Amino acid sequence: MPLLGAAVAALVLANSPFAEAVDSLFRIRFGLSLGPIDLNKPVLLWINDGLMALFFLLVGLEIKREVVEGALSQPSQVALPVMGALGGMAVPAAVYVAITWSDPTALRGWAIPAATDIAFSLGVLAALGRRVPLALKVFLTTLAIVDDLGAIVVIAIFYTSDLSPVALGLAAVFIAGLAILNFAGVRRLLPYLLLGVLLWVSVLKSGVHATLAGVVLALFIPLKSAGEADEARPAIRLEHVIKPWSAWLIMPVFAFANAGLPLGGLSLASLLAPLPLGIMAGLLVGKQIGIMLGAGLLIALGLAALPSGATWRGLYGVAILGGIGFTMSLFIGTLAFPDDAAREAQVRLGVLAGSILSALAGWAVLRSQRKSA
Repeated sequence: MPLLGAAVAALVLANSPFAEAVDSLFRIRFGLSLGPIDLNKPVLLWINDGLMALFFLLVGLEIKREVVEGALSQPSQVALPVMGALGGMAVPAAVYVAITWSDPTALRGWAIPAATDIAFSLGVLAALGRRVPLALKVFLTTLAIVDDLGAIVVIAIFYTSDLSPVALGLAAVFIAGLAILNFAGVRRLLPYLLLGVLLWVSVLKSGVHATLAGVVLALFIPLKSAGEADEARPAIRLEHVIKPWSAWLIMPVFAFANAGLPLGGLSLASLLAPLPLGIMAGLLVGKQIGIMLGAGLLIALGLAALPSGATWRGLYGVAILGGIGFTMSLFIGTLAFPDDAAREAQVRLGVLAGSILSALAGWAVLRSQRKSA
């Protein structure tokens, strides 16, 4: 898996003689300046603000497709994973807050353990093969999509800096332009993408995180059309174009840039500091409790049933895998503690520890199941 390889490479290089060279690489500035628009940024910010906007465009396209015609379009199928996702966001945040309560600055990271990395969690399920029934894989996929939607809302509301009325006004103009294109039935992607670039620049300068421009763009790209093949539908076509780039370039590059953690001097005491402990406990403990409470409550009340072919043990194993935060947790960590190297290192420690332990524990629980037919 490219994402895993990039994360391992980042850890190896961060603990090698090349660590300073790699760090210097991500500090190199490039770009352009046009009057009041300054787009001269370090490589790291181009990755976190630029490449990740493309990732969030893909997330937005996937969410739109699922809401319009996929698993999220059927109320009977969506209730269980939605409740699991809500519990899986609320409880980890509460665990983190309880552990870091005495540190007002650390409290800014409350959303870090609330995220689930869909790529890694589904990768573990794939490795288990027929021991996990298809319905549980669909449950985890839907849960992770709802989780991503929750992360988008959290970023928009809680991780927004000082706002620029002028830039927000320009963003509103470009959004109106996207709406007009959609209403007029424009099917070509180029006009949407050109307005999307302008929207990204305006959102970048507005104080709202630039990645949200990708989500907004996705909402206006046409999806439904009568009698049209998937390959001809603009949203589906763009999703198919971006997906391999996301899997093989965008997410690995993000992981390589943000997962490096110098291990020298780390000890058990380092992991037990409030910030990394809050993240690790939120992912490993809070996630499984929250998902099981949310989904289990519906089942216990008779409002939903276990996914077809699943057992309580299987559901619990998948709930543990929900604690693999990795990419989204690291991303929210960059927003919570910008320009704070010490806390960024603690975020990486907590995310890596919580995600690895969740992956191992979830794999062990699901591995003990018999193979499904």
